[in-house]
Amino acid sequence: MHFAHLGFVGVAMAIVIGHAHAQPPGDSQKGRALAQRFCAECHAVDKRNIRSPNSEAPSFTTVASTPGMTAIALNVFFQTPHRAMPNLILETEQKNDIISYIMSLKR
Repeated sequence: MHFAHLGFVGVAMAIVIGHAHAQPPGDSQKGRALAQRFCAECHAVDKRNIRSPNSEAPSFTTVASTPGMTAIALNVFFQTPHRAMPNLILETEQKNDIISYIMSLKR
C-alpha cells in the first residue's frame, strides 16, 4: 500500500511539473498592459482586434496562432533585432509577461 501511494504521488508530481513547463513564464495580465503601452501603436494586441494599426505588423492573435509558435520562439524573437520594429529594451520580467500574454491568445 505504501508503494502504491508513492507511485500516485510521483505521477501527480509529474503532471504538475509537466503543466508548469507547458505554461510560459510571466504574468499575462501584466503582459497585456505592457503590450498596450509598448506594442499597440503598431500591433493589434487584444483578442477582439484583428487588424493592426500598421498593416505590416501582425496582430498578437495571429502571432500566437502561428503553427509551431512557442514561448521559446517568442523569446528568441525578442532577442533578435528586426528592421521593421523599434529596438525595444525590455527587462526580462517584462519580456516574459508580454510572451505570456501573447501565448494566452493562442486559438
